[in-house]
Amino acid sequence: MTLQIFVQSPEPQIPSQTLTLTPSSTQTLHHLKLSLLPKPITESFSSSFYFTLNGKPLPDSTLLESPQIAPLSTLVLRYRLSGGGGDGGATGAESRDCYLNMYAERKPDKVDPNEQKLSKWTNCALSNEPLREPCVIDRLGNVFNKEALVEALLGKKLPKEFGYIRGLKDMITVRFSRVPGAAESDENAGGRTLFQCPITGLEINGKYRFLALRNCGHVLSAKALKEVKSSACLVCHEEFQESDKIVINGSEEEVAVLRERMMEEKAKVREKKVKKNGEEGVGLEMSRLSGRKHGIDVKAVETVASGKLDANGKSANGGVVKESLKRFKAGDMAPANATKEVYASIFTSSKKSNFKETYSCRSLPLGRN
Repeated sequence: MTLQIFVQSPEPQIPSQTLTLTPSSTQTLHHLKLSLLPKPITESFSSSFYFTLNGKPLPDSTLLESPQIAPLSTLVLRYRLSGGGGDGGATGAESRDCYLNMYAERKPDKVDPNEQKLSKWTNCALSNEPLREPCVIDRLGNVFNKEALVEALLGKKLPKEFGYIRGLKDMITVRFSRVPGAAESDENAGGRTLFQCPITGLEINGKYRFLALRNCGHVLSAKALKEVKSSACLVCHEEFQESDKIVINGSEEEVAVLRERMMEEKAKVREKKVKKNGEEGVGLEMSRLSGRKHGIDVKAVETVASGKLDANGKSANGGVVKESLKRFKAGDMAPANATKEVYASIFTSSKKSNFKETYSCRSLPLGRN
């Protein structure tokens, strides 16, 4: 009895062929495999090859007379890949933590610095919405939509980083010049800025320095102010000083300089308020104690307050003022039908007592024990 079968292999050193066999009762696929493999492979790697029939592997001990191998069957001789699960050498012994740590340590995507700079010039620093007029800046050069900033102030929702903004006096309205052909409906379309320098035409995209003039609000490039040296705005011709220039979205060093200038200005305003309140307080106190009722010379008080006295208590015009300045006593203003001593006794400040407090009378009011 003869058996005709077809043998194929994906390995190039084993050609495909048709075999006509006369199998015996002891011949197995192992014997057939040894006859097909070259001698170098047979000596070392014969156990790495195996047969498959219709995609299913057959053990080497399968007899050629087995009913599984029908005449005209196609056997495929394949090379067995090394590894635990056929996935590239994984044996299953690795810890699952290795994979978890591999994904946990994944670094976040780097932010493009150019995109980050452009965002500062095209979006509001508070709401992160596209800039739309009217726009304002603070004293440190941050750009805001005025509507968003006012709403945050009214709702008391301003972040701590902008806590130095207390009201409209801390905002400066700026005037941006639009790029020709850019309408409000094209807000930052395609990441393109809408504003430019009205003198040089440089776009406000974070690549160039721009400054705002506090007195008029126009935004000009540093290049324009450097090339055209003038003490007046190049757009509206309004005069400005060097301290009126505010760098918009400046570097850390520039922001530090602006912050120092802001603190100095606030200190000067605070000092003026304190001085003004002090003068008003002196004037109010004199108005309360002035007049014939209290017998106080207002001019003398003003002279003493101003420090215009010499060592003898004389003023600049030679008059003696210390004698006219007497401490107010209630007894001096006794009514017509009351004696001075009786009227003064109802005021504790006019009574001098030799009473000495003891342990037994400590809880009693003075003069009532």
